[in-house]
Amino acid sequence: MSIQTPIGTRLPVTRLMSRAAAAAATAAATAAATLLLCGAAHAADPQVALKTSMGEIVLELDQEKAPITVANFLQYAKSGFYKGTIFHRVIDGFMIQGGGMDAKMANRKTRPPIKNESTNGLSNAAYTVAMAREDSPDSATSQFFINVADNFGLDAMNRMDAGYTVFGKVVKGKEVVDKIKGVLVDDIRGQQNVPVTPVVIESATVLKGDKAVK
Repeated sequence: MSIQTPIGTRLPVTRLMSRAAAAAATAAATAAATLLLCGAAHAADPQVALKTSMGEIVLELDQEKAPITVANFLQYAKSGFYKGTIFHRVIDGFMIQGGGMDAKMANRKTRPPIKNESTNGLSNAAYTVAMAREDSPDSATSQFFINVADNFGLDAMNRMDAGYTVFGKVVKGKEVVDKIKGVLVDDIRGQQNVPVTPVVIESATVLKGDKAVK
């Protein structure tokens, strides 16, 4: 609320000081509220810890920009679906892909595919996580990949067809990703670039409270 005075009049100095103090207090309160809101928004981004046979990777998911994809990934994680799956496709300089096959290269039964959200403004930069899919844009189910390089050619803006939906990033365990990308691979059971020694996802856990990476 503003205070208006007739033209040519002056408020007492004490009143001016009071208004200045009030304005400063309001600005400080607004700044503090903004910081709290930003902190709350950041804290609201869910994190999932992938415990693998080569170490732990923590993913922070952007549910604001990829709500459908994040909800889908969290459902798979919470249900225990990813336990015992492997990173079945590893290409150094490109990406590591997992979340759909077990160590015997058998596919797991998935839920229905989800809508593609690749135009959400997130890019396939190094250490981001995105959904794998088939030729159809809306065909992603459980499989995901972690970019190990800047793969901007996978972004919707750089493709004639739909892009590959980025829905989060690695916030802990980049060194684990780097170890995985360098494993020995071969053609196994009709699949290319398969780690000779399986890289197993032993668990996928949603982190809460103090367990979340700051």
